Amino acid sequence: MIYSMTGFGASRQALIVNEQTIALIYLELRSINSRFLDLIFKSPDETKMAEAQIRDVMSKRVSRGKIECRIHIQRDIGNEDPTGNLSDGQVSQKFHLPAIQELKSYQAMVKQHFPAAQEMSVKDVLIWPGVIRQEEIAAEQLQEVVLQALEHALDSLLQSRQTEGEALKQVILHCIKKMEAIVVVIESKLPTIIQSYQDKLIEKLLTVLNGVDQQGRNISKEEVVERIKQEVVMYGVRIDVAEEIARLKTHFQAVRTALDKGGPVGKRLDFLMQELQRESNTLGAKSVSQETSDASMELKLLVEQIREQVQNLE
Repeated sequence: MIYSMTGFGASRQALIVNEQTIALIYLELRSINSRFLDLIFKSPDETKMAEAQIRDVMSKRVSRGKIECRIHIQRDIGNEDPTGNLSDGQVSQKFHLPAIQELKSYQAMVKQHFPAAQEMSVKDVLIWPGVIRQEEIAAEQLQEVVLQALEHALDSLLQSRQTEGEALKQVILHCIKKMEAIVVVIESKLPTIIQSYQDKLIEKLLTVLNGVDQQGRNISKEEVVERIKQEVVMYGVRIDVAEEIARLKTHFQAVRTALDKGGPVGKRLDFLMQELQRESNTLGAKSVSQETSDASMELKLLVEQIREQVQNLE
């Protein structure tokens, strides 16, 4: 399978104590491109102890990508009044009233010494440690539920990345198919292109052999021999693109093989794109016709299109 580095996965797990759900653990995984595996945690202090195990689990199933792991704990499950109203008894159970009284005394003392000090808001009171009663959760039990949520979220993330990866695979294969078609056309035209270049070369050589250069000046025999040598060398270097075409075909097959094999193929394909770019450039540099120049340009554009997609693959 081919995996993209972008994806999303989420899970919700109930934390049950004495056959009663006392909290829900929400875990989200968001993944984007990265050269390496980079994990970022946004979680409450209670779950910090699970981060090492989360890293260990994820590193065994994911090789690349910048992944943000969000964990949220929702408490007091099933104790809310549907109307949103709480009785005095429920308020007493939900809030630690001695802590509120103690906080009130602190505020009065501060105001006595600093009359201009701003009074605490409702939000300030609610977030003060110890004001809201929270049932204690055993660290081991919480960690176990977090890891259960991770497994489900990770399955969802990998499914998302796989779906995106398979779509990218088809885009890459479509580009490779277009590149192969370009090479087939150029290969079929090579004999005509070579013959045309040979005709032009013969015409130039005949002119030189007549002892007259392109500016109409008389030249010596030594100059004639030297000019012929130069033209023949240039001809041999520029016209021979068979090696480049053969390498292009080899790289096309290597791309297909990598995609069929699956797994983490991003780095392998990135290397192959460099090779395809090099051969396409050489094809253009050796061009002796408009057809091969155009083919070189089209190949390079397609390589860039594939490279953009490869950046998203694991």
